[in-house]
Amino acid sequence: MIAAPKLKYSIFSEEDNQLFRSRINALTPVSPPLWGKMNVAQMLAHCQLPLKAALGESTAKRRLIGLLLGKIAKKRLLNAEEYSKHLPTAPTFVIADERSFDEEREKLLALVERFAVGGKGILTNKPHSFFGKLTPDEWDNLQSKHLDHHLRQFGV
Repeated sequence: MIAAPKLKYSIFSEEDNQLFRSRINALTPVSPPLWGKMNVAQMLAHCQLPLKAALGESTAKRRLIGLLLGKIAKKRLLNAEEYSKHLPTAPTFVIADERSFDEEREKLLALVERFAVGGKGILTNKPHSFFGKLTPDEWDNLQSKHLDHHLRQFGV
């Protein structure tokens, strides 16, 4: 049985990281969303994108809207206990095509584990494409809340 979600996670904490991996492993190819448009395989692919950005493996150009609203949105998301349902998704993070559940789950599990193994030193120094400059604790906060949000979306 998976423990009930808690309010504050750290993707760098071995305990929390293992909990994230257990929750990911509790998903099935037919896990239905409680809200939103993505199916479970699309969600698994979607969750990889911000993690890759935090590692500096995926970068997007900063747009005017990020320059204008990024700091406000960052503060709001950092201070939220958890993300609310139906938050808008940046177009670059939308996964609309069909994906393989098993492949996307394995890729996400490997990425999540890298955070526990590598620690905060694996984070990029590059600014986030929307939020701008982030500290390691801010990267952790955003990544952990985002992952928790989507796992709750699928009931785990």
